[in-house]
Amino acid sequence: MNRSSALFLAFALLQGCQTLTPGARDATAPADDAATVAEAKKPTVYGSFTQDTVYSLLTAELAGQRNRFDIALDNYVTQAIKTQDAGISERAFRIAEYLGADQAALDTALIWARNDPENLDAQRAAAIQLARSGRYDDSMVFMEKVLQGQGDTHFDFLALSAAETDQDTRDGLQKSFDRLLVKYPDNSQLVFGKALLLQQDGKSEAALALLEAHPPADGEIAPILLRARLLQSLDRGPEALPLLRKAIARNPDDKRLRLTYARTLVEQDRIDDAKVEFANLLQQYPEDDELRYSLALVSIEAKALDEATSYLQELIERDSHVDAAHLNLGRIFEERNDSEAALTEYALVGPGNDYLPAQLRQADILIANGRTDEASRRLAEAREAQPDYAIQLYLIEAETLGNNDKDAQAMQVLQAAIRQYPDDLSLLYSRAMLAEKRDDLAQMERDLRSILQREPENAMALNALGYTLADRTTRYAEAKGLIEKALQINPEDPAVLDSLGWVNYRMGNLDEAERLLRQALERFPDHEVAAHLGEVLWANGKRREARQVWAKAFEGQPDSPILRKTVLRLTGSETL
Repeated sequence: MNRSSALFLAFALLQGCQTLTPGARDATAPADDAATVAEAKKPTVYGSFTQDTVYSLLTAELAGQRNRFDIALDNYVTQAIKTQDAGISERAFRIAEYLGADQAALDTALIWARNDPENLDAQRAAAIQLARSGRYDDSMVFMEKVLQGQGDTHFDFLALSAAETDQDTRDGLQKSFDRLLVKYPDNSQLVFGKALLLQQDGKSEAALALLEAHPPADGEIAPILLRARLLQSLDRGPEALPLLRKAIARNPDDKRLRLTYARTLVEQDRIDDAKVEFANLLQQYPEDDELRYSLALVSIEAKALDEATSYLQELIERDSHVDAAHLNLGRIFEERNDSEAALTEYALVGPGNDYLPAQLRQADILIANGRTDEASRRLAEAREAQPDYAIQLYLIEAETLGNNDKDAQAMQVLQAAIRQYPDDLSLLYSRAMLAEKRDDLAQMERDLRSILQREPENAMALNALGYTLADRTTRYAEAKGLIEKALQINPEDPAVLDSLGWVNYRMGNLDEAERLLRQALERFPDHEVAAHLGEVLWANGKRREARQVWAKAFEGQPDSPILRKTVLRLTGSETL
């Protein structure tokens, strides 16, 4: 390229930079015209660029055309810092944002905002980048400028970006929201942002009250969606349905509202109604495979298996959700007692989220039907083909064998796995649990203590060892110490509360055992916890309540072995 051509391109480039900034005057306007304009409204002033700047920017543009975005970004950032020009800094910001270069995006957004203070896009960009970097107070300063200019603020982004921060940071951001709400009490974007913050802090009632006190303007959808989610989280899901229906009546073409309505119907177990809604949505948006997949799942739930099969096959033909479609087709064939067709579908599931569930179902079908050798062969082939899944595949094989009363073979699988992966704690834990099942308490204790030697704060191992010592030995004090340590690590874990209640029962502390087991059952209505609580109530003379606890547990788990054994042992009958 000769020098004159380069200069021509550079001139064109710089013209482009200047026009990036709203309010820049036309470079072709006569000087007198420019002076007249300046008297009416002061334009954005641009400095004269040096030859080095011109060529640096030209090089950046040419580099971008050749996909050397690193050079393009570096040159633009350098010149944005050097020139402090709003147009150049905006261009630099756009490139940095596109490339995901966070620090460069922050630096150039701030230069752009400082040098173009009337540009709401610049102020908004600075606010968002500051929020992304965790500088929320500074971010609110720039966002307030957008608010003052009546621009589209992103207070919701500020609130959402603070979700993973510490409590002090969120408290400070909430104070900033409160300060602005005093000045702008009816600003719906501020109200929505604060409601999001309250939701993140678990203050759902306060968030809902705030939204209900400030009804959204026509066309504002996000606050309605948040209200619906809050109602659902507060176990007031039925109230969300009329709210959403009313909003849909006002905004019949809003996909988000209709999708939320359909999902809320599912959450309220109104499966047939949800199926109708999803079908209507798919009819309106026939290219949306997320809707097609949702409709397939709802159809399975509604036992409309032919329709579900059709939707899943469509997804495969459209090369969308392929693995999930094969997995669910396998489940449909299992429902129809067609094991061979199910195995075929499961075998088609590739690596990803659905791979291990498909492998588990294959193993379960084969082993349950006496084809153990084939199951082992398939899993061995899978481990060779997908070595990243090898440990999980060993665990699947051992678990499936154990579930089918083949404990000796399951132990052989785990022994082989541990020889290959001696440092994997999940394999050690599985062997410990299988050893306990086989009454080999010495092996169980060795494995769990081996885990605790490497991870002294492993709450699961602490709880498992403590519970087994309480249930299968008389080493109650030692068991209690292990369980209490697990509870210190996971104070809200109902499984640990159950263990602590059980060891107290074994030690004769019936009232404390009852208190702990009631807490555990309230947090986790599990049949084993119910069996324990019922036994403690029985021992405490509260036999009618014990029967009620067991009866309720049987409703959810009618085949529970521990419930049946407990009831038979204490009452002399398996029936209540």
